[in-house]
Amino acid sequence: MEKLLVFLLVCAAALMEGFMAKSLPYDYSASVECLAEPLEPHYGGGVIVNPDFNSGLQGWSSFGYGRVAEGASVATGNRYAAAVNRTRPYHSVSQKVYLQNDTHYTLSAWFQVSNGSAAAVRAVVKTADDFVHVGGVVAKPGCWSMLKGGLTSGKAGRAELYFESNATVDIWVDSVSLKPFSKEEWSAHRTESTRATRRKTVRLQASDSAGNPLQGAEVSVENVRTSFPLGAAMSGEILHNAAYQQWFTSRFTVTTFENEMKWYSTEPAPGREDYTVADAMLALAKQHGIGVRGHNVFWDDPKQQPRWVQSLPYTELLAAASRRIRSFVSRYAGQLIAWDVVNENLHFSFFERQFGWDASTAFYAAARLLDAGSSLMFMNDFNTLEQPGDMAAVPGRYVDRLKQIIASYPENGAGMAIGLEGHFTTPNIPYMRAALDSMSTVGIPVWLTEVDVAGGPMQAQHLEEVLREAYAHPAVQGVILWSAWHAQGCYVMCLTDNNFKNLPQGDVVDRLLAEWRTAAQTGTTDEQGYFQAEVAHGEYKVTVSHPSLNTSVSQSVTVELGSGNHFFIQA
Repeated sequence: MEKLLVFLLVCAAALMEGFMAKSLPYDYSASVECLAEPLEPHYGGGVIVNPDFNSGLQGWSSFGYGRVAEGASVATGNRYAAAVNRTRPYHSVSQKVYLQNDTHYTLSAWFQVSNGSAAAVRAVVKTADDFVHVGGVVAKPGCWSMLKGGLTSGKAGRAELYFESNATVDIWVDSVSLKPFSKEEWSAHRTESTRATRRKTVRLQASDSAGNPLQGAEVSVENVRTSFPLGAAMSGEILHNAAYQQWFTSRFTVTTFENEMKWYSTEPAPGREDYTVADAMLALAKQHGIGVRGHNVFWDDPKQQPRWVQSLPYTELLAAASRRIRSFVSRYAGQLIAWDVVNENLHFSFFERQFGWDASTAFYAAARLLDAGSSLMFMNDFNTLEQPGDMAAVPGRYVDRLKQIIASYPENGAGMAIGLEGHFTTPNIPYMRAALDSMSTVGIPVWLTEVDVAGGPMQAQHLEEVLREAYAHPAVQGVILWSAWHAQGCYVMCLTDNNFKNLPQGDVVDRLLAEWRTAAQTGTTDEQGYFQAEVAHGEYKVTVSHPSLNTSVSQSVTVELGSGNHFFIQA
């Protein structure tokens, strides 16, 4: 009877939360630091009963026949739950909840381990027919770490939130929140963030040569270039296909060469370097004003090394790697917008096994010395956005690895950037946003660098969801689609057929490009000579005409986040 009463109270809380908090904004805050005490639970805990354990273990249970105890901070008296004497990964504290149909949930919680070394902790929601991974964190002794994640509930029903870890240490839990948002609310948050992050209302004041305002002047505002970089991967086949060139260059402002700059492409045999294809592709991109990312200097996956590299002894491998980075980076220094210096070094460690734990750090330092310009140096990896169950790539792991690189060579902190590949199956949109929230706290540029979505009838819809989420997030500064065209088929996702007619995915991209670009606007200035317009960040040609002027006057205006919104157009 008591268990039934608790469950009914939880369900009632969930329903009341859904009805009463419709207007709550989304909380983008997150932390990747280990704090002395956990912060307050987001949204007051959302549907979670007793989220801060101030009422002991009320509303909470043990999961998997584990043992749960109350705990309290000696210094502050802060109360928490502790899963103690754990012998199984799933021994945990848990709470039963009721999930609403077709609803996004954002999750947050704070964790600490009792002693020993850090432990990976994963949040799981058990439903009637599945165990859904919703986020992960590296919990440490002596301080509290925040997990931020989420899930989408496909149908209404009972569920249970719990936490698991392969480590057998005691796990402390506090400040748990599970907050539902309808998809309409989620979309509204995204629209609000897009307007704040990507658009600005500008005031253009037209005046004559003496500085007098021009009332009744005709003003036109024409978009020249949008600031947000949306691009796609490019294959070498573009060099010999005019239709591919026309389709690509008419859309994209940035690109990554799919394979043509990789070590196995530019040095297929020891000492036999060939940059012919990469050089030609770079020349084509420059001709059309398309920025190029250098992908990649090294790839930490042992299977992706040139065949002749894989079995080299230490001394010869060191010489080959030194030649590679000097040749490649020096050749294109000052010509590229970014470098993927060591690709996928969260999941793989070919060079670390050969040269030591600081191999990646040394490569980043060398790349920055060889190209000391404005190019960003990316740490590039997969599953930080895509798979909440991949503990090798959760935001905390990514940030810890990034800090290792920066800390050993402090000068690397300038110009470093976060590359999140984005190879999605079925996107977990709440988790994607939560992971971006966490990555944004580092304070350096974030790009989605290799976005594709698994095939199927929902491919185009899923792609649109991912792109809208990325565009709306304040941390994201660019997106590359991993959709290089090949006559025999693309890697995972194509945007066009072989006649360069858009597939549904290509239609999504074109529709978003048009939506994110400001259409030409015209109007008339008021008595103070002002004309006001809301525009996307970018470069604009503003033209003013007036009966008192012999000819119309045009001026270039650049609208950016953080810049002013008042521009003077003087005849």
